Amino acid sequence: MFTKILTTIIFIATLLVLVTNFPSTPFLAQSLEEQDRELRNIQNQIVETEKKLAEARGQEKTLKSQLDFIDTQTKLTELKMAQAEAQIIKLEKEITDLSNRIIKLSQTVDSITEVLLSRIVQTYKYGNYSTIDLLFSSHGFSDLLARVKYIQVAQTNDKKVLYQLQATKETYNDQKTDRETRQTQQEKLKKDLERYQVQLNNQKKAKQELLEKTKNDESRYQQLIAQLKAEQESIARAISNVGAVVGPVEKGQTIGAMGSTGCSTGPHLHLEVFENAKVEGGRIVGTRVNPKPFLDNGRLGPPLRGYPDETTIT
Repeated sequence: MFTKILTTIIFIATLLVLVTNFPSTPFLAQSLEEQDRELRNIQNQIVETEKKLAEARGQEKTLKSQLDFIDTQTKLTELKMAQAEAQIIKLEKEITDLSNRIIKLSQTVDSITEVLLSRIVQTYKYGNYSTIDLLFSSHGFSDLLARVKYIQVAQTNDKKVLYQLQATKETYNDQKTDRETRQTQQEKLKKDLERYQVQLNNQKKAKQELLEKTKNDESRYQQLIAQLKAEQESIARAISNVGAVVGPVEKGQTIGAMGSTGCSTGPHLHLEVFENAKVEGGRIVGTRVNPKPFLDNGRLGPPLRGYPDETTIT
């Protein structure tokens, strides 16, 4: 019996060592190190590209500088996509490793718990024997002392291992929480990746449109810039002439005037309608909506001439 008790104690201790020391496989550890190196390399490239982007912003506005700026933006977006993809792959490997560890922990903890419960019942069963019972069943006084000592040692070790087992269960719960955290991070990165893809498509489209408008010709680009500046100045002059106020308007208040200014081709009115609007820092903050439905239903008065056939919604 006492040999069986000692064998069980050794068995439980061995299982506990295995539970608390599940190592990652050498292949996985090496793979994660390579992933870390790749991420550091991508991060360094992102830093360098952001520096180039900042320099490009300060350059003279030429077609070449604008194309370089768009190309740099595109490269930065591609690097951020590569970074997100690398992080997703790394997290996937870490999640897989944690899942394997959790499965092993769960199986081993269950086995140890079952053995421990059986052992505690047995040791307490024999531990409840009276001294007289032990005396008559022992082969001499020295054998009696040995039996009492073995029972005490078995009970003490069983309790100790049970406490350690509880700590191992807490480790199990911590690793489950860690896995859930990494899964949340992974989902966020996947959404970031989708956003970067949309951004990349827009940047490529912007470059293509610029090349189509300018025919890759510097003089055409400068003409386009001059036209945009003239239109901007035209709008600014129109606003200053009317004395427009940024903020709420009352019924009957003038919100604009028709006339020909700048490089416009005829009398026109710039009008914007916002929903849920408010004024913050001298700017209107709200949701821009198409004003035509408001003009059509009579909530806003139409222009004096040419409405609605000559009205252009932009």
